Amino acid sequence: MKYLANALLILCLLAASCEAKGLGRRARAAIRAPRRTAPRRDPNEKVFNVLQYGAKPGGKQDSALSFIRAWRAACNYRGTARLLIPMGTFLIGATIFQGPCLGPVPIKVQIAGTLKAVPDPSMYEEDFWILFEKINGLLVTGTGTVDGQGNAVWKYNDGGSRFPSSIKFNHVVNGIIRQITSVNPMGFHISIVLSQNIRAKNLHITAPATSPNTDGIHISQSSVVKVSRSVISTGDDCVAIIQGSTDVSIKKVTCGPGHGFSVGSLGKYPDEKDVRGVVVTNCTLRNADNGVRIKTWGGSPPSQASNILFQDIIMDNVKRPIIIDQTYGSKSNSPSRVKISDVRYINIRGTSASAVAVDLMCSKTVPCEKLYFSNINLKYYGQKKLPFTSTCTNAKVNYAGYQFPPPCR
Repeated sequence: MKYLANALLILCLLAASCEAKGLGRRARAAIRAPRRTAPRRDPNEKVFNVLQYGAKPGGKQDSALSFIRAWRAACNYRGTARLLIPMGTFLIGATIFQGPCLGPVPIKVQIAGTLKAVPDPSMYEEDFWILFEKINGLLVTGTGTVDGQGNAVWKYNDGGSRFPSSIKFNHVVNGIIRQITSVNPMGFHISIVLSQNIRAKNLHITAPATSPNTDGIHISQSSVVKVSRSVISTGDDCVAIIQGSTDVSIKKVTCGPGHGFSVGSLGKYPDEKDVRGVVVTNCTLRNADNGVRIKTWGGSPPSQASNILFQDIIMDNVKRPIIIDQTYGSKSNSPSRVKISDVRYINIRGTSASAVAVDLMCSKTVPCEKLYFSNINLKYYGQKKLPFTSTCTNAKVNYAGYQFPPPCR
């Protein structure tokens, strides 16, 4: 019995030792593992909830004035401020969030609920539904939805009307818009005008392929604009980069349906400013009408589009994967005077729904110069068996690496 008791004691000690070692390992692992904590809010931040200023959820009563009152209180607050649009559905007409603001930057706008536009174009005197203006340091964020209710008004679009953009940045410096969903705008989803250092990321933008003039992100006379990690499905250009835009980056954006990534249209109006420094990389286009496009009006005044890069682009059943159209939108027989130069197309692959995958229609007055194609690999997936080609008019092109369809000669 004595030996048996000793043996049992030894076994118990060994088991305890093993358990202690296991606990020790788990404890050390727990110490090493970083703890996941919720993002810290500034304890000094003051929240301005639109409900406290009279906004009524339910989507029946126009709460625009309540939103504006809440904004004015937040903007005039000298401490850290956040405007909160909580869960719920809010109907609002034209709404202006105007600076300059008095507190530390950025002022935050958190959209958690759903905003619905008053679906009556006559209620909007200008080209916006929600305007952020004259603000230095702005963050628009949240998981909410901005619904322009455009499906109620698109039938009135005669092709010449300009319906309001759902969200417009005008004279905004150091602005971010992220994680917002935009659906069915009356006009553009997001318009960025006369602004600098703007980031648009993690956006979900959607409207039917048949919706008229519903650009996803429309950039004009702005510099240092970065659009990234977003999905855009709409009835017009997924991203349009028009006159006076410089240093614009489009990265990791999926487009389709839509009219692709467009530089232009350019040259429609007198005294347009040049476009330069555009980079479109690591993007995918699916079932889009166009892929990467530069478009200028015939008979245009002189301007320039230069230093443009399209790189690492995937085309999936795109009708016109690569296009320069210098006769866009005009019935004039006069050639465009927008000079296109220094445009690079690198590592573009996928499938074309048309037999002409590369179509370069440049101006005879100012031919395209310094066009560079490297490693283009597109396949024709059209219904009819047609020759798969490239066409070039008034274009000076250099080639390197693999080229399919075959290059212009």
